[in-house]
Amino acid sequence: MEFLACLLMSDKTVIRSSNLKGLICLSIEDTMEASLTKQELLKKYFNPKDYYDISYAKGKGILLGEWVPFVLKNLHELFSSGAVKGDTLTDIGSGSSIYHLVSACRSFKNITTSDLLEQNLIQQKKWLNKEPDMLDWSEIVQIVCDLEGNGEKVEEKEDKLRRAVRDVLKCDVLKKNPFEPLVLPPADCVLCCLCLESACKDVATYCDTVKNLKNLLKPGGHIIVLGTIKNSYYSVKEKRIPTMPLKEEDIKKAYTDGGYEILRMESKRREDLSLISIADFQGFYFVLARKPGKC
Repeated sequence: MEFLACLLMSDKTVIRSSNLKGLICLSIEDTMEASLTKQELLKKYFNPKDYYDISYAKGKGILLGEWVPFVLKNLHELFSSGAVKGDTLTDIGSGSSIYHLVSACRSFKNITTSDLLEQNLIQQKKWLNKEPDMLDWSEIVQIVCDLEGNGEKVEEKEDKLRRAVRDVLKCDVLKKNPFEPLVLPPADCVLCCLCLESACKDVATYCDTVKNLKNLLKPGGHIIVLGTIKNSYYSVKEKRIPTMPLKEEDIKKAYTDGGYEILRMESKRREDLSLISIADFQGFYFVLARKPGKC
């Protein structure tokens, strides 16, 4: 006869079984964590320095080989073409990173960065203020300088971006107004890099969030989103953070149903699977879309 047996063995372990043939030992801490939302997990465990070491540190970062070149190439081509430009750019879910904004500072004089996590906002401010323990993005900034080919040095490019960033704000992309209680003036461009898959719990939430971001744009304004395809988790040291696996058809549907005009959409398959235990994404995507109306 099957039944559920729960036996408290210590202050940290519960033994549970649906029958007497097998016992499953679960930590009470693990059981509690299973009930946390992704946002709660991130607030509790996400360490920007650990994430930087795993993802971007020189010579070993998992995202340096394929993801970073994909992002920098697409953004460089977009902004250098002059197709997307204006006065204001709002970056949603910046994390502790700045590399995805380096090309943008040639096209926008007023940039707002943002994130849900206080620890990420602290790291952004450390870099903007050139604090001694800031994260070092200079190697990636050098790649942008090489792409632009105008002889600008890394320090010059970094200072140009620092001057362009006017605000660092708390945001929750899942809210109707992500910057609540602040109401930002509509921007010429919204940029979102490696954010939505971490924030959204399912495809429906992703679609709703994409549609909602349109409220942050001026009529005729552009949205640029870069992210991962079929990614269900990434690891930061011993903690595995869940993400929402997206398919290419899900992405296209989100922007079409959200009322945008898709101007460009690209994807790239992941080739190096040697570090798939750290993050299981199968590819990357880039979307450029436009909000209908005249600027």
